[in-house]
Amino acid sequence: MILRPAAFEGPDRPTISEAVKELLSADAVRTRCHDIMVAAEHDELVYFQWHPGEMAGIAAYVAAIIQKRFPNLRIPPHSRWRHFEALGHSLAPASPGEPRAEVARRAIDLVTPSVLLDAGTGRQWRYCDPRLGMLGRSEGLAAASLALFTSGALSANPDDPLRTDAERLSCCDDRVLAHAFQVGPDNPLVGLEERASLLRRLGRLLQDHPTIFGIPARLGNLFDHIAAHALDGCVRAPDILSLLLVILAPLWPKRLSQDGTGLGDCWRHPASRDGYVPFHKLTQWLVYSLIEPLEIGGLRVVDHDRLTGLAEYRNGGLLLDMGALTVRDRQLLVHPQPVGSELVVEWRALTVAALDELRGTVSRQLGAGQRFPLTLTELMEGGTWSAGRTVAACARSDGGPPLNILSDGTVF
Repeated sequence: MILRPAAFEGPDRPTISEAVKELLSADAVRTRCHDIMVAAEHDELVYFQWHPGEMAGIAAYVAAIIQKRFPNLRIPPHSRWRHFEALGHSLAPASPGEPRAEVARRAIDLVTPSVLLDAGTGRQWRYCDPRLGMLGRSEGLAAASLALFTSGALSANPDDPLRTDAERLSCCDDRVLAHAFQVGPDNPLVGLEERASLLRRLGRLLQDHPTIFGIPARLGNLFDHIAAHALDGCVRAPDILSLLLVILAPLWPKRLSQDGTGLGDCWRHPASRDGYVPFHKLTQWLVYSLIEPLEIGGLRVVDHDRLTGLAEYRNGGLLLDMGALTVRDRQLLVHPQPVGSELVVEWRALTVAALDELRGTVSRQLGAGQRFPLTLTELMEGGTWSAGRTVAACARSDGGPPLNILSDGTVF
């Protein structure tokens, strides 16, 4: 139940070393994050202290939230589609009789740029949705990206506005994005220019991979590529992640690289076995959000739990706000921190490792005899993301994260 090896090969795909392949994987995220947790358990980290005795209380809190929100424990997957559904947009045919494969393509056309734009907004930005009013952070970005898509701004075909074509992405400038995202002097969005640049790079990248995205290049054609390389209609989530990490590597700003390949959301920390700590947060978020489109197209996606929890501020904020993590110097909570700093890397890595622990503990607290354990995507959607938002709202007037991160709009 894997993608055929040819999914990773082809004349328009770069050759990458085995060392880079390993870092561009979910397994690398999990193992390196647990390396940082081992150092925390031995009180060897420079910036954070770990208090495992607090985890039982956090698990009980998360379990209570899950029971309140989903008393029947039928928890939908953690995905961008939950935000779209709240906005009144669901996975459904655009017209009667539309083929399942085309529904999947349109869904990929929508969700991929939305996820790639779903990085930190800063504390001031808001989006005014006509139905739901003022929305901030991830919810606001979902509404803005949905409006961008449904306006036809990403389609090169006026008769088929609900699609995302390389031709349009390649010419997406700051003004287009600023208009769609309601950005202005009184409503600044962190990383606006970099987000627009990312969309332009995405357009060029699609054109550079015709065997995946077709000629002319369309984002939704990714469905056909994955379907063609599935075995018996089945694909593994970690294989989709590895494929996307290789394909999308040129998207990200120039950070760490190895053997000439950019490593994306990957950073340095001395407690890791090889000095690298990858997170691949946005790309994992994208894979979680592609599962439903792929399945509506007729594929079956398995091994979700080989992916990891997401290293972002709601999950990580829960640990800080509820005392499982404390900083050795509280002044660090006040001063803005670079996203690649050792402090932020520790926080994100401990978040991923702690989510693995919480998954088992919360499952047990919800009771035996049910369909357990929870998947990681159920844990995040049902509990930790909502719990992190709730405790943040109690702890800070703006409901923002406990750490002030200097983001460029492309990380989380």
